Amino acid sequence: MPAQSDTNPFAANPWACLAVSATGTFMATLDGGIVNVALPVIAHDFSVNIPLVQWVISAYLLTISCLLPVFGHLGDMTGRKSKYRLGFALFALASAMCGLAGSIWLLILARAVQAVGAAMLMANGPAIVVMSFPGPQRGRALGMVGMVVSLGSLAGPAAGGALLGLLGWPWLFYINVPIGLFGVYLAERLLPDDSRESRADFDYLGTGIYSVGIISLLLAVSHGGEWGWDSWPTLCFACSAAILLPVFLLRQTKLAHPVIDLALFRIRSLAVGNLTSMLSFMGLFANTIMLPFFLVRVAGLSPGRTGLLMAVLPLVMAVAAPLSGYFSEKISPALLTGLGLLITSAALYSQSNLAATSGQLRVALGQGALGLGLGTFIAPNNNAVLGSAPRSKAGVAGSLMALVRNLGMVCGIALATAMFEGYRSGALAAGAVEQAAFLRGFRAALCAGAVLTGLGGLLAFVRGPRPDNH
Repeated sequence: MPAQSDTNPFAANPWACLAVSATGTFMATLDGGIVNVALPVIAHDFSVNIPLVQWVISAYLLTISCLLPVFGHLGDMTGRKSKYRLGFALFALASAMCGLAGSIWLLILARAVQAVGAAMLMANGPAIVVMSFPGPQRGRALGMVGMVVSLGSLAGPAAGGALLGLLGWPWLFYINVPIGLFGVYLAERLLPDDSRESRADFDYLGTGIYSVGIISLLLAVSHGGEWGWDSWPTLCFACSAAILLPVFLLRQTKLAHPVIDLALFRIRSLAVGNLTSMLSFMGLFANTIMLPFFLVRVAGLSPGRTGLLMAVLPLVMAVAAPLSGYFSEKISPALLTGLGLLITSAALYSQSNLAATSGQLRVALGQGALGLGLGTFIAPNNNAVLGSAPRSKAGVAGSLMALVRNLGMVCGIALATAMFEGYRSGALAAGAVEQAAFLRGFRAALCAGAVLTGLGGLLAFVRGPRPDNH
């Protein structure tokens, strides 16, 4: 098939392409919101603790982190439609596998398979939007994607709480099956055929080195507190990451067609945008992983009420993201992104002071402030990152953006879990009762998230000039 390097078939029908990308985004965020609410119930049903059940999320994010650069690079090389269509199909199949899982280990395995499909969607979805909107409307389009993220996140906790009470947690995964099949149909009908042959060799060896290195790093970070920071498993994984990741990066500098194009990080707006995105999601997931346990175990709320309170964040974000995306076409992204993360930091610190007697309105207001901060940050940050990259590197830039986001989620979960377990264990050893010890760990985890997002807010103010939307 002839190459299409000089043409952009996505720009011919941009809103249809946006609809397909938005469907994949909605499905992925719907799944995340549903699973987070279900963690306490899954932990109870399988009789496992928080450090183990969090791997239902971490295995998903870890697998995505390994594969995002691969599918982003392959999309740039050979086309995006086929990867997006296959991603929908695999996600739907793996969702059914999750619902049928009979043990925590089978569920974690099925989540890893599900993540392969999600990586195909996440790596190519941003590139499809960028290619569809090469002009000044990109900020508005990305703001709409942010709204879809919010709606998916909003539907997740609400639907999750209802389905948990009516049908049980397996149905939280079954709901993805019809959405995934609908996505396959949309991708086939609406996305243009951009398949092409590539003469570039794919770096399989480098991909393997990167995957083992990143898995080793995240295992050390995730379980260092549980195993002991000076234990042999932690040290082995840490040393493996310390050796393999620099080897991978050095290898990338010597290849004509690297899996991760490190030259992109010379673009200040792209580098700062990715770093602040990672810090924002580290802070967000301290709240995401810990708040459901607080609401169920300390506040004594039902799964349904927990889901409704968790839905306040994406509800506010659904309003803030499109507005912020619109203003990102007119206002410096440094102002919007910095302000958004500082609001997020203040909201996380406020949530860290929750107590059993705080009341549901107090929780809802804190979640609303988080939604306002994140909604203000995400759309202009994505526009700045994607708009600063060359169009020929849209897939790589999009996959890098998704990669650092997922690394932020995994590291945020790991940090929050480590802080929670460390402070909770210390409080129990000092003679505190279980609820007081839980609150000590909860507060430490959310304060850590507040510090990270605060640093991200300060860093956002030094990003480069507005992208030129080339």
